Amino acid sequence: MADHVLALDQGTTSSRAIVFDGSGAIVSVAQRETRQICPQPGWVEQDPEEIWETQIETARLALSKAGLTARDVACIGIANQRETTLCWDRRTGEPLGNAIVWQCRRTAPACDDLRARGLAEVIQAKTGLVVDAYFSATKLAWILDHSPDARRRAARGELAFGTVDTWLLWRLTGGGVHATDVTNASRTMLFDIHRTRWDEELLAELAIPPEALPAVRPSSGAFGETGKDLLGAAVPIAGVAGDQQAALFGQCCQREGMAKNTYGTGCFLLMNTGKRPAASRNGLLTTIAWDLGSGVEYAIEGSVFVGGAVIQWLRDELGLLRAADESEDLARSVPDTGGVYVVPAFVGLGAPYWDQSARGAILGLTRGVGRCHIVRAALESIAYQSADVLAAMNRDAASPLRELRVDGGACANNFLLQFQADIVGVPVVRPPVIETTALGVAYLAGLATGVWASPDDLPSRRLVDRRFEPSMTDEERERRMSGWRQAVERVRSRP
Repeated sequence: MADHVLALDQGTTSSRAIVFDGSGAIVSVAQRETRQICPQPGWVEQDPEEIWETQIETARLALSKAGLTARDVACIGIANQRETTLCWDRRTGEPLGNAIVWQCRRTAPACDDLRARGLAEVIQAKTGLVVDAYFSATKLAWILDHSPDARRRAARGELAFGTVDTWLLWRLTGGGVHATDVTNASRTMLFDIHRTRWDEELLAELAIPPEALPAVRPSSGAFGETGKDLLGAAVPIAGVAGDQQAALFGQCCQREGMAKNTYGTGCFLLMNTGKRPAASRNGLLTTIAWDLGSGVEYAIEGSVFVGGAVIQWLRDELGLLRAADESEDLARSVPDTGGVYVVPAFVGLGAPYWDQSARGAILGLTRGVGRCHIVRAALESIAYQSADVLAAMNRDAASPLRELRVDGGACANNFLLQFQADIVGVPVVRPPVIETTALGVAYLAGLATGVWASPDDLPSRRLVDRRFEPSMTDEERERRMSGWRQAVERVRSRP
């Protein structure tokens, strides 16, 4: 029996494919960067064909590097950047234009209009989300508004809407499957997370024809098979989840009250709340964690829009780094930031502020500030933003979080994780496999196909690579957080 699982991890800045064996160990990895297209300030797009081509290329390369064929693979799982929105012609597969990325702010005025129409409370009650351009609903409405005859074509069933998972499913199955899973559906601002169905009222308010929407399925289960010509044989697709829910599952946070933070392009802190959706009183989101086929489980989430992306910005736009991994040594080369705070609100502020008009700033500059201070302040900004979210989560939770499990590419940075532990005052725990987004969706797919019998059998339930213990005094922590809060207030549009 084939016991390898191929995880496709389509993220905001790259497409990856990772082959896992039955012990949950990585056998091979392939990765290709993807471009972000910014045609106007605040607009972020990607080429749908580039998303597809880099993803299928990495899938083939990962199998080749592992010395495997498609027949050695039990199943495929798909994890994806959430909220990014596409629409395409069902007959030709031709996209109506570039994908609108989750970071894009072009539909902020449409969100303001929804609030002015008194829909914010209705939307939050049904979807668990705040009204924000982050989510897919207003992106899809924008595409339909700006493509000739699109709404009429959509109502006739000629167009298909999808987040990135749906686009990849469509292409992998040769147009045979138009579907998504409950986690991705829950991020569209169109899905009733209590009834687990597309909401007729919200579709009507945004004039979105339901005929364009994908079928919604559990996160673990049958999604179809790949075309035989793509990988050399048909492979079952058996797991789909948004990247952050996949990471929560990959961290084995299957018990209520367990939480993780993923340090990727953004930072995403999720806490499992079990079978009940828990409404936040502190600016967090209620979302679906997963459905293993026996009913949905829920989480509360805080989303930081710019996490590891601030390091890319230092490298690509400011030229302060030759490579992202230089940031740790540069940060350690100075004792502090010299009073500098970087607030990377390049696309507004996410949780708990939800200020879509805020913009980034470097504050506290003096003549003595140099390159290393700014790099250190940028790294610290990732931890500060996560601390804001964790504080809100602790206020919502029945009991404070006792440890924070972490994953994602940026958590390879030991300086960042030690500062994170210091500034939140709880241990930060890093697993041996930090690619838990891919691992989580591999687990979801493997559970559906018998690679693993049950969640209790998952191999990485309590493996630890390193535990970072807080060492900062309470007084120092409060002094630094006070400076951060003042910096945030300086960039907010609605203090």
